[in-house]
Amino acid sequence: MKTALQINNLRKSYKKADFQLENVSLKIPNGSIMGFVGKNGAGKSTTINAVLNIVQKDSGEVTIFGQTMTDDNRMIRNDIGVVFDTLHFSGELTPKKLEKVCRDVYENWQKDTFFTYLERFQLPVNKKIKTFSRGMTMKLSISVALSHKAKLLILDEATAGLDPVAREELLDVLLEFVEEEDHSILMSSHVSSDLEKAADYITFIDQGKIILTEEKDTLLYQYGIARMKQSDFEKLDASEYLAARKRGLQLEVLVQNKGQFSREYPGIVVDNATIDEILPLLTQEDA
Repeated sequence: MKTALQINNLRKSYKKADFQLENVSLKIPNGSIMGFVGKNGAGKSTTINAVLNIVQKDSGEVTIFGQTMTDDNRMIRNDIGVVFDTLHFSGELTPKKLEKVCRDVYENWQKDTFFTYLERFQLPVNKKIKTFSRGMTMKLSISVALSHKAKLLILDEATAGLDPVAREELLDVLLEFVEEEDHSILMSSHVSSDLEKAADYITFIDQGKIILTEEKDTLLYQYGIARMKQSDFEKLDASEYLAARKRGLQLEVLVQNKGQFSREYPGIVVDNATIDEILPLLTQEDA
């Protein structure tokens, strides 16, 4: 299976901060969407910035379509579309004027594609960007990212703060994008419902460390959360669960195979797991 993005043992530390990325590794197969999940400050944006050479990594390797990412490799940069959670265009520009700027920035710029997306998203071409709502600016950023023949999209909280209708519009566009087998997406998001709808894989990061990468369908349909008393928990072997935390008088226990666990412990209730429930469990110490 060909890989769009591969990160091997990425490390990044800051002299005046306790935070550091510690041997972060992940890979995104061609034609897939990788959801990147973690609490604020977990290392998502630092990882993305290191991939893009916005911050200099201490060690490790980043390859995109098999090539090492460097500032001088213009071919790779043309293959990447990036959308951050904040606007990176001058607010004084209109989309029409922005299109002229993009012609000089991207070697593979497609004017017709850009205006097609503007029409699809109902964005005014002659209105200054500074007057746009957050949803409109995100749609504009996506339009730019998709208009220079990018094969890898990197989205850092691109859907945060958008209303449900705007998020659905963007998700539809992203799913259309990965219909091409050589197209892939790395998508960090706090909106777990977006990832549950669109992602193929989910990577969890906490305190600068990757703690789990799994297929999304496996997480949602095979993983489970067992709810039990302390006395029942004490009967479990550590190999039978991934994480646990106390909630009131009960313990929530994350298990990797809910069907097998239910057969072995028929008296214990095991519910389906969601990304929002899995993340805090994985970032808690065992009970």
